[in-house]
Amino acid sequence: MMLSLQAKSSDFHNKRNICCVLDKKLPKMGPFEEILKFIEDNRIRKALTDQHKCYGSHLRAFWNSEHYVEDDKAIHSAVNMKDADGKDIDVGVKITVGDVRRVLDFKDKDEDPIIVSERLCKGLWMRMGYTGFVNDLAYTKSKLSRPYKFLVHSFIHALGHRKGAYDESADYIMNIIACHHMLDNIKGERFVQYPRFVQMLLDDQIPKFSEVEDDELKLEHMDNETLKRLDVYRGVEKGIA
Repeated sequence: MMLSLQAKSSDFHNKRNICCVLDKKLPKMGPFEEILKFIEDNRIRKALTDQHKCYGSHLRAFWNSEHYVEDDKAIHSAVNMKDADGKDIDVGVKITVGDVRRVLDFKDKDEDPIIVSERLCKGLWMRMGYTGFVNDLAYTKSKLSRPYKFLVHSFIHALGHRKGAYDESADYIMNIIACHHMLDNIKGERFVQYPRFVQMLLDDQIPKFSEVEDDELKLEHMDNETLKRLDVYRGVEKGIA
């Protein structure tokens, strides 16, 4: 049985898959400036910063009909649009790992590793000055210095696939991992996952995809107020993620 996504707030999270901000002119960017060059030169910059309007009807149609076809190793779905005569028509879409890589400009390859060993992961967080326990199941941004806190915060909110857990890092970065999470969303309680990424993929395949009046899903992109809160953030129990 296919679960149907209705137009409701519970299936959409406006702090997930947002854009991070790299504007040095923002008054509260000062404590985080030293990490900006790293992000600007990073191969996932587009995925972190590309703003894109998202439409609820487009995205819910995609997730309602999404299914995976093993033969061509692609996610298949269908969305509704109007033809030249103004009639509603269903348009099929097919998304492969290659499409995600190209549209989001990940610049990765199929042979790139998608799993980092536990030893390397612990070493990385220790070199970032992590003050928590490296044997914990999840690492939290609140236990990092300001520049790395900004970096991890950007990853969590711009690349995150889950509901909640805004203080915890996870495997958000790799292209194949993103596709894996899209497949997982087919199972159980579906929600509007990766709204910005999916809309980018849809607009890439359907260049004349029409905008739907009063249907935009508003994402809470990072701004100066976000930086102000992040500067003093000490954890979910004492601050706002």
